[in-house]
Amino acid sequence: MSRIKAFAAYDAASPLRDYEISRREPGPHDVQIDILYCGVCHSDLHQVRNEWGGTVYPLVPGHEIVGRVSAVGSDVTRFKVGDLAGVGCMVDSCRECPKCKKGLEQYCDNGFTGTYNSFERNGKTLTYGGYSKVIVTTEDFVLNISGKLDLKAVAPLLCAGITTYSPLRHWKVGKGHKVGVLGLGGLGHMAVKFAVSFGAEVTMLSHSPSKQKDAERLGAHRFALTSDSETLKSLAGYFDFIIDTVSAPHDYNVYLNLLDTNGVLICVGAPPDPAQVAAFNLIMERRSIAGSLIGGIPETQEMLDYCAEHNIVSDVEMIAMQDVNEAYERMLKGDVKYRFVIDMATL
Repeated sequence: MSRIKAFAAYDAASPLRDYEISRREPGPHDVQIDILYCGVCHSDLHQVRNEWGGTVYPLVPGHEIVGRVSAVGSDVTRFKVGDLAGVGCMVDSCRECPKCKKGLEQYCDNGFTGTYNSFERNGKTLTYGGYSKVIVTTEDFVLNISGKLDLKAVAPLLCAGITTYSPLRHWKVGKGHKVGVLGLGGLGHMAVKFAVSFGAEVTMLSHSPSKQKDAERLGAHRFALTSDSETLKSLAGYFDFIIDTVSAPHDYNVYLNLLDTNGVLICVGAPPDPAQVAAFNLIMERRSIAGSLIGGIPETQEMLDYCAEHNIVSDVEMIAMQDVNEAYERMLKGDVKYRFVIDMATL
């Protein structure tokens, strides 16, 4: 076992601070990565503050991890020392259930192993995330990272990127489709980039007029102010799909009414409270509400390769490790464009 510098939450209320964790020595199928950058996801904040329940402290967050391979096990075939590599939201799964065998490890019947705040398959060892210097992970859950892209801007693709790429691919969104993106944040800005790249007509749906210029810069074809009742009336029945990235409480019925017949409201944000939906908003136009969770390992690699080919990365703001507590407060205020990324050299 090696002792590794990290940054951790010791409880739900205190600021994150220095910590030291143990990482296993690489086994035959393991890849050791020296972490260069780690994105800051809103789910980090939820788990640090135990807002979803089940947090085990001390907690080392971080699941948008990119770095360079520093050691490989004897049976590793896809990586060598010096390669760029990444780790996303999962570090293992049962690998035996039908979903795992289809490359849908995120829906593993026996539960996937999260990159942090999760127990390894042995049921004893707690996982620690990317707010640390080094991570050791089985080769099957390590991703190849292209050297063509800005590495620090690649990190958020491993969560924010795949969370929006996966549903767009699942519903085969492309040319001829009208897509609304609700919420312009870490997820929303990636949804705009991908949907535009896939050939769809994209409308940014936001309650904030200040978001219009950024929406246009990101490639959105239209901007609609959701706080304007007349604008909403004009968009009734307009969209084939709406990607809902909002995690704050909001009324799904408003956006269901913007969908055409057979339209789908795809939820990737996670509001804290159950939603109330009027059945007739679904029945009358055969509309659907659906959800989507990240993506499996094969699809995540597909996304990374697509991004390398089409020069797609996240918009990021770099921070030092010591600034993460301030970053959490700014994230709550929406004061980031559009993903914080930690330079791990500052740890």
